[in-house]
Amino acid sequence: MKIFPNILLGITGSIAAYKSADLVRNLTKQGFNVRVVMTNAATKFITPLTLQTLSNQPVYIDMFENEMEHINLARWADVILIAPATADFITKLTYGHTDNLLNTICLATTAPIFIAPAMNQQMWNADITQKNCQKLRQRNIKFFGPAIGSQACGELGAGRMLE
Repeated sequence: MKIFPNILLGITGSIAAYKSADLVRNLTKQGFNVRVVMTNAATKFITPLTLQTLSNQPVYIDMFENEMEHINLARWADVILIAPATADFITKLTYGHTDNLLNTICLATTAPIFIAPAMNQQMWNADITQKNCQKLRQRNIKFFGPAIGSQACGELGAGRMLE
């Protein structure tokens, strides 16, 4: 079994972003080196300072803050985990859109990519979302979930991020 000591955690703009704090804490407790990359939308749900404190590493958000940061982070990562991954992120990843740091890193990396979707059940079950996920699976991108359960909108169904 291959060990992935350097984990790049990508966080996108979902209410499930609050779960990423526990994820960072648990991964670092287990001895993994964790670096966090957030989309701008993710910062509306959880602060970079929280994740910086838990990871003992700077949190990356802005693609233009440091020259070549996307390449450096893409090379550093042994594995990339996107949790939570919104429908928007999944669509951008499917089609190679690189309008943010996280998508740019995913395009530049050779590391395995794992996605934990988090969205409303209608969004998850939408034809286009399912087609996009199928295309990503064909590129050997792995999915964790989503889970079936209570959602932030009050509905019950598939779309919640696995815990």
